[in-house]
Amino acid sequence: MNEGGDKMVTNAGAESATRTKPKRSRAKKKLGPFLKVKFGSAAVPIYRTESNGRVRYMLSFYRDGRRMRKMFNDLESAKKEALFVAQRIQSGMQHVTDLKPHERDSFKAAVAMLEKTGIPLVAAIEDYTRARELAGTESLAAMAAEYGQHFRKVVRKVTIPVVVAEMLLHRKQDGASKVYLGQLKTTLNRFAAKFPGEILDATSQEIDAWLRSLAVAPGTRNSMLRCIKVFFSFARSRNYLPEDRSTAADPVRLVKNVSNDYSIFTPEQMETILHNAPPRLIPILAIEAFSGVRVAELRRLDWSAVDLDRRIIELRADQAKTASRRVVPITENLAAWLAPLERKGKVVATKNLYVDMTALTRALKIEWPRNVLRHSFISYRIASVKSADQVALEAGNSPSIIFKHYRELTTESEADKWFGILPKDGQWENTFSYSVTKRLGSINGVAFKLPPVQSACQL
Repeated sequence: MNEGGDKMVTNAGAESATRTKPKRSRAKKKLGPFLKVKFGSAAVPIYRTESNGRVRYMLSFYRDGRRMRKMFNDLESAKKEALFVAQRIQSGMQHVTDLKPHERDSFKAAVAMLEKTGIPLVAAIEDYTRARELAGTESLAAMAAEYGQHFRKVVRKVTIPVVVAEMLLHRKQDGASKVYLGQLKTTLNRFAAKFPGEILDATSQEIDAWLRSLAVAPGTRNSMLRCIKVFFSFARSRNYLPEDRSTAADPVRLVKNVSNDYSIFTPEQMETILHNAPPRLIPILAIEAFSGVRVAELRRLDWSAVDLDRRIIELRADQAKTASRRVVPITENLAAWLAPLERKGKVVATKNLYVDMTALTRALKIEWPRNVLRHSFISYRIASVKSADQVALEAGNSPSIIFKHYRELTTESEADKWFGILPKDGQWENTFSYSVTKRLGSINGVAFKLPPVQSACQL
């Protein structure tokens, strides 16, 4: 056979074999879902796949026009997720289906824990995030326990104006003097107008800044601050503030080195004042000058508390500033000033006596520093008895204050002159009158005219 013939045969045979061999189909049979999970009209198919002997289950569904797939290793997890997706599809909440199963379980648990409180999940997360930022690395539970310990009894959401009104009513019911009530009302109403919010929100920095902005005299600022401190103490007693913590007013300091805070009269000045005073002013001047009883205490004092036979003035706890009973000795010269007087009712009958008293001293060209009579008594008394403890008991003060502010201000000889001032001849015939509106007056028939006098609350 020639070479060309052999080749043709082979090709022919191969071509024939090729034409007769059946063709293999490459198309795979399309498999349907393994099962479908339905909820209402919504159905979610689950497909079963197998690879290298490993069986897995796939969910296939549409969300917002996009096909979504989720794979699971076991059928129960796939069925649980498919039911959840079907429910959301049915209720139109497909956007929630992007949560993973463990995330959804956490979501449900969080909602369940908040169900009793009625707080929405978002609000709870915002509150927690803010608290976490403020607490830093501290335990929130420990901080909450400590907060509860201090604030358990505190009445919430009480505003400063409400507490001010309550305090003024209580003080009036307790029989506080009109002058004291007036001072409280003026200061605290002004304070409430500036701070109308809750009392728990007030801060010492705000109180101090407000007092400094008033442009008042240092003594007036101190008086206002004392009223505010009393107010916060009252609020604490009413459970509006924690009982075992300092108040917002406590850190605010009084003004130190106030001008004339410890100025005193000389014996000669006091003698001039007393020898020109009419009988109605003698009780105020003499008791303050020779016993050290405070102005506020003197306003509450009855003549029944003045015992000339036993030579004592007895201040009950409700009359004394320190709320404790105090017995003040009556010196020989004070007894001489009080004996001729009619001693019935209140020692201070009207507040106008204080206006007359300051008018009298100014007419005599003697300035009247704040609390001058009490300061004078303490200064001369300690020089006389040489005992800060004794003077502290008599004056209702602390020995440390007596020792710090009054020691060595006067000499023993000056003290003898002070406690040696006695009524003059014709003392009880003195006359004095003064008109606040006209600023005109007369002493023993001698007329005088003055500018407006300082108010009684400045005494």
